[in-house]
Amino acid sequence: MAYTIVALKEKILEMYPEIEKHGISVGLTFDEEKNAYIIKFKKDKHELATHLEKKDADECMNGIKCVYLGIQVGQFIKNFEEGM
Repeated sequence: MAYTIVALKEKILEMYPEIEKHGISVGLTFDEEKNAYIIKFKKDKHELATHLEKKDADECMNGIKCVYLGIQVGQFIKNFEEGM
């Protein structure tokens, strides 16, 4: 399945609207060696880097939520709110 990093980022933001709701910035790159996308969430001094396997990214583009990514997003938001 072919898609751009920009399209994947837009899809992630669409599937997890709480990212934008909490003003979290998202960086996305592809790591050829790991065959996975590296996602960096950042807000103020808080930062979390996680990975999204290529097959999970493909499913995401097909509208299937990635449970692992959702957990990471939720944990980042929780940690950010507790750190305030």
